Amino acid sequence: MSLSSALYSAMSGIRAASRGSEIVSSNIANANTPGYARRTLSISSESGGGAVGVRINGVVRHIDQQVINDRRLAEAEVGYRSETTSALTRIEDLIGTPNNAGSLAARVSDFEKSLITATSRPDATERLTSVAFAAKDLAKSINTVAQGIQDARTQADRSIDAQVSRLNDALKGVQTLNARIVASGRVGTELSALEDQRQQLIDEISAMVPVRAVPRDHGAVALYSTGGAILLEGGAVEVGFEPTNVVTPYASEADGTLSGLTLNGIAVNTSSANGRLHGGTLGAQFEIRDEIAPDAQRQIDALARDLIGRFEDSNVDPTIAAGEAGLFTDAGAPLDPADELGLANRISLNTLVDPDDGGQTWRIRDGLGASAPGDVGNGALLIALTDAFVAQRPQASGDFGVADLNIDGIVASVSSQLGSDRLRADQQLSFASAQAVELAQIERANGVDTDAEIQTLMILEQAYAANARVISTVDEMFDALMRI
Repeated sequence: MSLSSALYSAMSGIRAASRGSEIVSSNIANANTPGYARRTLSISSESGGGAVGVRINGVVRHIDQQVINDRRLAEAEVGYRSETTSALTRIEDLIGTPNNAGSLAARVSDFEKSLITATSRPDATERLTSVAFAAKDLAKSINTVAQGIQDARTQADRSIDAQVSRLNDALKGVQTLNARIVASGRVGTELSALEDQRQQLIDEISAMVPVRAVPRDHGAVALYSTGGAILLEGGAVEVGFEPTNVVTPYASEADGTLSGLTLNGIAVNTSSANGRLHGGTLGAQFEIRDEIAPDAQRQIDALARDLIGRFEDSNVDPTIAAGEAGLFTDAGAPLDPADELGLANRISLNTLVDPDDGGQTWRIRDGLGASAPGDVGNGALLIALTDAFVAQRPQASGDFGVADLNIDGIVASVSSQLGSDRLRADQQLSFASAQAVELAQIERANGVDTDAEIQTLMILEQAYAANARVISTVDEMFDALMRI
């Protein structure tokens, strides 16, 4: 080998060791950086024109795409389960537990106790007033639960709007990075940093809508939802959604009062059963808005219907005629079985007996339709009201099975159903979280090992020093030749 060849080989070795040290240093510095993938320098021997050296082929980015895909799907499942579990917990908290003084069950108990207390002393005005206020508190408690359910739907709609906006931005970001990666690859520019950015964007997309990344030519990727929707194939789709300021109990996607999703202007299914974008946090918000909360609303509406209906019976209060409101009303009107939706938001105490509205509490003892106070010692109507309240009767609506129930039983059934759903959701969330943690650990095992990187750096330093010594020796030999 000539001195020139030796010098060329040493110089190429210096360049390779220097570039390798730079990559190792980057690995160590980014060991805890989210989305960063370990890099190594790809080299091979080079010979040509009599010179032998080291060729730098490029930088290799080490990832296990299958593990990443599985981890993304697991994290999307965690996001979905977390959102739905949180919604069920919020609704369950609205109803409360019997030992909670502000719970729906406690309000039912308070009203029943007030009736029993008034029955023992029908002449006591303060006891009749207590019945009126206990009834009003019960109606307001039902209103509060219904309003909380409505708020959950409104919040879900707003979350959908925000996520759709971010989803569109992220899809366009991946499209842009695809173009830059393809262009950079053609001119031999380093791609790893761009691929890291793209991986983080795809992670963000997959948290909202679980996706699979499919490799395309020249380093680009396509994105498909697990439900089969094309999100990115060359160009990104435009996801469309129209937010609603306030979601009412009557609003639904079916009647057009709530927006669904569109992909490039074409409507797509958003249900939990067949939704093409279901499975992440975006699908969870649709399930909350269109399924979980409306199901709870129907149960609370059924409770309100039963409560109003119990006291509209002329067999209970002979002073009211058919078609007249009883102790509880639908916003002041009698019950209309055909207008049950949203009834829990509208149920109220009859103003005839509401002290805050100029009502007269003696009507609770003598009848809502009575023209004048009757015998103050007559507790017959109070007994009838109590019997009506605690009576077991079949349910005209709601999902309560075939058993006859009293008001206590209806509240207990609603609470039990929600508790069961929430417990099942908790279990599913725990399983999904464990799976996501395990896959994240597997992915990190393929990441940067700082101990191994330091060992590699020491080897590169030795190689650098050896090549530098060769250059120094060749330089001395050239000097010796020049002195001859």
